[in-house]
Amino acid sequence: MSKSNVTLDADLATIGGEDFAGFFDQYLERESIREQSVVSGRVINIEGDRVIVDVGYKAEGVIAAAEFRDEDGNLTIAVGDTVDVYLGAMSEEEGQLTLSKRRADEMKAWEEISKAYEADQTVRGQVTSRVKGGLNVDIGVKAFLPGSQVDLRPVKNLEKLIGETLDFKIIKFNKRRGNIVLSRRVLLEEERLRQRKETLKDLQVGVVMKGVVKNITDYGAFIDLGGIDGLLHITDMTYGRINHPSEMVEVGQALEVKILKFDPDTQRVSLGYKQIRPDPWEEVDLKYPVGAIVRGKVVSMPDYGIFVELEDGIEGLVHISEMTWNKRVKHPSKLVNLNDLVEAKVIGVDVENKRISLSMRELEQNPWELVEERYPIGSIVQGKVRNITDFGLFVGIEEGIDGLVHISDMSWSQRVKHPSEIYKKGDDVEARVLNIDKINERFSLGIKQLRDDPWYSVQARYFLGQVVKGKVVSRTDFGVFVEIEEGVEGLVHMSELTQTEGDWANNYPDGKEVIVEVRRIDPHDHKISLSERGAAERGETEGSVQAYMANQGDGSSRLGDVMGDLGRKLAQAGIGRGNRDE
Repeated sequence: MSKSNVTLDADLATIGGEDFAGFFDQYLERESIREQSVVSGRVINIEGDRVIVDVGYKAEGVIAAAEFRDEDGNLTIAVGDTVDVYLGAMSEEEGQLTLSKRRADEMKAWEEISKAYEADQTVRGQVTSRVKGGLNVDIGVKAFLPGSQVDLRPVKNLEKLIGETLDFKIIKFNKRRGNIVLSRRVLLEEERLRQRKETLKDLQVGVVMKGVVKNITDYGAFIDLGGIDGLLHITDMTYGRINHPSEMVEVGQALEVKILKFDPDTQRVSLGYKQIRPDPWEEVDLKYPVGAIVRGKVVSMPDYGIFVELEDGIEGLVHISEMTWNKRVKHPSKLVNLNDLVEAKVIGVDVENKRISLSMRELEQNPWELVEERYPIGSIVQGKVRNITDFGLFVGIEEGIDGLVHISDMSWSQRVKHPSEIYKKGDDVEARVLNIDKINERFSLGIKQLRDDPWYSVQARYFLGQVVKGKVVSRTDFGVFVEIEEGVEGLVHMSELTQTEGDWANNYPDGKEVIVEVRRIDPHDHKISLSERGAAERGETEGSVQAYMANQGDGSSRLGDVMGDLGRKLAQAGIGRGNRDE
């Protein structure tokens, strides 16, 4: 006979028949209470930090009041309330029961979770903390949410989910080990699949649909149309200019887009945002006709000019050559900055290629239109050397106006191999205006023309057969050049030299004085032929040359003065060899 049967027999022996029914009900109630199970009890008293609960047994149970407090510390029960509690162990000798409200909640939660897992149902829980590999979630009991199961895409910052209440699917359940693994991704995939089927019904080229920005890259933005993503390329965002898609859209933003392309096989979708709005270039020739004055913002500054935004999607190019009449500007940044507002004149419109040509300098007067009035031919100007080239000097006359002094117009007498031998940048120079070409914007200057050309009166000072003294200034393969006065040189051919033995060039170093005879004079071509041999055969010496010049001095000098005056007048009139453009 079992212990329970013995107890029942003993109890029956002590009561009368009229109390049997009541006793039997109490016995059945007591026998339904099992250790390590959840039972129902009634709160009979609350004493400080203790809650006294009667579960229908001989002794009451005591539960810490903390188990009945909410997050704010308030009690959630009162005397007389019925509560489910966990019965740990029954000890009649000690007269008390071991009860737990928290344990009862956990056991009930495990039971509900087990049912949800078996039925493949969702559970709801709150993310409580970040742990290695994922998150802890409270679904009544502690469960684990792996990082890979949080969303459809990897989530970099899992901490942002702490405190959120979400729905999950149980993908692993082991009650004995107390192990529960959750997934939110499974639910999102199911929802995405459902949305995809609905979206594909309406997805056609040309249709305008609503979407949400899902991700942003350097080349565009991915838009979630509802279960299927489409690419909105940066070139299809606006008719205007942007450097990055984030300037127009942000993750989570809702917007309308147009279906440009759709491949049912790969399910790739190309989207457009600007295509919903009219193309501003359709009426650009009416808005911005040639000759119109426009105003816009500098949005780009390449080396060759600036792009000016006239309106959203409409830009015009001001080439660097059209920014100013000053040709010395090498980069647009010398004149404007990004985001500056500038005015310009429309000088060309190409609607087909979507190009507008603008000019800033057309709003100013061309300085070359006044240059002839300010600097007439023959006048003397002053300026600074701005640039030096192999063929001459560029002299700044005024802003945007440079004059060229050709190397041949620097000196009557000095043989100039390179302009840098005489001048350097920044030097102040004075020159005479030789020619002005307004159409080609060329300004010719001469420095040597400030003085008389010694060749104008050369025939008045020299005649055939005359013996003169000079000094060697250069040598060639066929002879040497001898300067007989400043600005006048003659050639002594090698056949007319007296010292031609061996390396004859060493016999005629620069600066060596020689006695020569004048054999031929050509003032038009600036040529004089001389002969050292002829002077030597006549026995002429330095002394005889000086005496001859003294005897002939009066007549020759008077004729020289006359020819010199004539030469000066011709030079001032811009006539003769001095003007190399004629």
